[in-house]
Amino acid sequence: MTDKLKIGVLLSGSGTNLQAIIDAIAQDGLPVEIVHVLSSRPDAYGIERARAAAIPVTVFDRTVYEDREAADGRIAAIMTEAGAEYLVMAGYMRKLTPVVLDAFPDRVLNLHPALLPSFKGGHAIRDAWDAGVKVTGVTVHLANEEYDKGPIVAQRAVPVLPGDDIDALEVRIHETEHEIYPAVLRAIAEGRMIMDEQRIVHISE
Repeated sequence: MTDKLKIGVLLSGSGTNLQAIIDAIAQDGLPVEIVHVLSSRPDAYGIERARAAAIPVTVFDRTVYEDREAADGRIAAIMTEAGAEYLVMAGYMRKLTPVVLDAFPDRVLNLHPALLPSFKGGHAIRDAWDAGVKVTGVTVHLANEEYDKGPIVAQRAVPVLPGDDIDALEVRIHETEHEIYPAVLRAIAEGRMIMDEQRIVHISE
């Protein structure tokens, strides 16, 4: 029996990726326990998703981030106290400082709606669309001090189909996000993810 991986989730918005993890736990037996959710915004709908699933929630507002390192110190303390082994960024719109990254070394996951290293930044879907690519996708990576730069954990391609508009493409990208994040968490929980000496991540079947 696989022990449950204890995770803390950081979010800033609607929380659809949080919901995908909650659903995978309930419906697919994902061996994960969400021990705490933290929102950087008091109006984020992800707060309601967490409360509906009886997950403890901490809510920050912009004033908390006036001192970024102090805010991240609170995050690290809250998640450590909750027993989180990994942190999962699920639409968290704040850059983490070394205060959190050092507290959870190589244990902070982020999701990006493109195939890194292409189309970094906050407008990846639009940037890929405007570039006219025929294939884009989703990347899960380990967060570090640079945006969208940490070691890549997993990627899935999403083709741009004939007749697509950007909205249709975005729907399929988000559907893929909701599949790949639980899959990565399952691999970690089952001990199938390793990082080699070159800091390249491998997931075994």
